[in-house]
Amino acid sequence: MLDIRTLLIIDDSAADRKIYRRYLLKDPHQSYQILEADCAEEGLALCQKVPCDVILLDFCLPDMSGLELFDQMQQEIFNTSVPVIMLTGRGDEEIAVQVMKRGALDYLVKQHLTQDVLQLAVRNAIRQSSLQAQLIKTQERQRLIATTALRIRQSLNLEQILNTAVAEVQQLLKCDRVMVYQFAPNTDGKIVASSVEPFCTVAVCDRIEAGDNGTKRQGDRVLITREDFSQSPIPYIYELGLCNCVSLKEQFNTKANLVVPINLSNNGNPTPKLWGLLIAHHNSGERQWQTDDVEMLNEVSVQLAIAIQQAELLAQTQAALAKEKQLNIFKSQIIATVSHEYRTPLTSILAAASTLVKHSQQLDESKQQRFLGIIEQKTRYMSKLVDNMLLVNQLELEKPEFKPIALDLLQFFSDLIEQERETAGDRHELIFKITGNNQDFWGDRGLLQQIFINLMSNAIKYSPDGGTVEFHLVGKESEVIFYIKDQGIGIPIADQENLFQSFSRGSNVDTIPGTGLGLAIAKACVELHGGNISLSSEVGQGTKVTVSLPKISPTGQLSPSST
Repeated sequence: MLDIRTLLIIDDSAADRKIYRRYLLKDPHQSYQILEADCAEEGLALCQKVPCDVILLDFCLPDMSGLELFDQMQQEIFNTSVPVIMLTGRGDEEIAVQVMKRGALDYLVKQHLTQDVLQLAVRNAIRQSSLQAQLIKTQERQRLIATTALRIRQSLNLEQILNTAVAEVQQLLKCDRVMVYQFAPNTDGKIVASSVEPFCTVAVCDRIEAGDNGTKRQGDRVLITREDFSQSPIPYIYELGLCNCVSLKEQFNTKANLVVPINLSNNGNPTPKLWGLLIAHHNSGERQWQTDDVEMLNEVSVQLAIAIQQAELLAQTQAALAKEKQLNIFKSQIIATVSHEYRTPLTSILAAASTLVKHSQQLDESKQQRFLGIIEQKTRYMSKLVDNMLLVNQLELEKPEFKPIALDLLQFFSDLIEQERETAGDRHELIFKITGNNQDFWGDRGLLQQIFINLMSNAIKYSPDGGTVEFHLVGKESEVIFYIKDQGIGIPIADQENLFQSFSRGSNVDTIPGTGLGLAIAKACVELHGGNISLSSEVGQGTKVTVSLPKISPTGQLSPSST
């Protein structure tokens, strides 16, 4: 079936128009829809109303000359060049030159006009106009690809690259909207760049029947997923439904869209990684997408894939640098802490050891034991300091494996409380209170012990005048909550915000030894359990630290009663 071209004849001679119509309708190679006008005013009105593929224009018209009308059409109507063939009854070369200079495609003399000559002239005009339009389109496409590639090399701002690309693609395709849609790991994804303001998230689509598996037809509601676009390298035409706004949904979910995938290289894997989609949306009337449109979108998607991978590589590099910076800061803090916290106990150890070596004969057994006790106490403190720093390093930088097992919390915490009572001394009274159902709990024994020991030792240490330290264990249906409450020095409000960070301490600790690692260790261990930790305190009144832990572990392990 031949394409139908719209042709306009502007000539005041009805007989001549009849001849041209008869000649053209007999063309075996081209079909025409022919419009006629007998004056310049009517011809101009038809040009404004109906897009024409070719215009046959008589040089002599009753209301103005053909040249004047041609100039007026060029100024007022033609955004792109429409081929014009000038017709005249005189074979004047001067007129021919004027016509061709103004941009007319051809010039024919009426008395020499035959059927074959007119048919060939019109067909050539259509062909030449198509070639010229194709050349312009190709040049624009090449310019867009080159510009996008240049931006990728010059800019590291992915958002800017994406937004500029969609704006230029929209202008080139002359469509209503162009979008970049990014898939998310666990959700439908979102629009990350749009040639107009994004109004909502693409969530569902009506697939135009494409014979994919025979189960989806036009009108079916389906989720946009990676699988929909990764089965074939051929771009799909989709009807995109837009959620969260009924009026926009009704407005946009019936118009054709051209969709091509944005594929990233997959670490040597021959199957690329589908990152997202490049979507050209056309809302104003029916749009027949051309092969050139698909090719252009595919070329742009390749350039965008390069930009995306470049941005991801930059993000990875920045993350690595940030981690290296964090490690260097941590090392500096360790060195500063070690140099500061080791000096006092080492001085005490050296003094006690020196006294024992020089004056052991003059010291009775009780004094010798006291000096040995100092050495043991300070050595244990230094050993604990090293252990804590190594543990913080592991928790913050290496993220140890979480190994949950079924635990009897009542027995677990009872044993720990007894151990603390043995070392706490007579000035502190440790109270253990239990309420609710504490059965069916899964947790990591080592991490849970670290939580308890660090919180309990803090409560005792920062209660230098003694007093009561309470440990409450509250069991609920899906979680356990425990809190440790002391009557110690408390923490100033200004210091509370940063207390869960490594090496952070309250400003009122005075000479109480410590490294500021206990709460950081407890917080990291709680988070590995998928729980939460919080703190409330008032200076001079004491501190309360609350921990809540789920009975089902973050790994999805069910409690014993559920298995």
